Amino acid sequence: MRWTIVLLLIFAPLASLRADEAKPYEVKDGNKVDAKTLMGWKTWRALACERCHGAAQEGGVGPPLVESLKRLSKEEFHTTILNGRLDKGMPPFSGSPMVTQNWEGLYAYLKGRSDGQIQPGRLSAIDPTAK
Repeated sequence: MRWTIVLLLIFAPLASLRADEAKPYEVKDGNKVDAKTLMGWKTWRALACERCHGAAQEGGVGPPLVESLKRLSKEEFHTTILNGRLDKGMPPFSGSPMVTQNWEGLYAYLKGRSDGQIQPGRLSAIDPTAK
C-alpha cells in the first residue's frame, strides 16, 4: 500500500502534463534554430516587439516575456497576440498577416527564450547537413 502511494506521488504530476508542453522548438548551440522558430524570431524583429518587451524579452513598458511564457499556455499566447491586451497597452495583431501566419513560430521562439535554451540576439538556421 505504501509503495502505491509513493508511486502515485511521483508519477501523478507527470500524468498531468499537457501534450502541448513538448518543446515547440529545436535549438543547437543556443543560437541555431529550426525554420519555424527562425520565422518566429524574424516576426519578433519585424514587429519591433522589443520596444515594449525589451531586446532580451526581460520587460520594459510591457511584461517580461521570459517570465510570462513560463505561465502562458500556447492557446493563451495565441489569444493574447491576436486580441491584444488593450487595458495594458498591447495592441491586437490579428490584422498582421506576418503574425497570423507565424504566431506558432513566435511562440516557439519566446518559449525557447523563456526556457533558457535560446540565447538573446541574432539567430540562424540549423544546418541540416551538420552532424
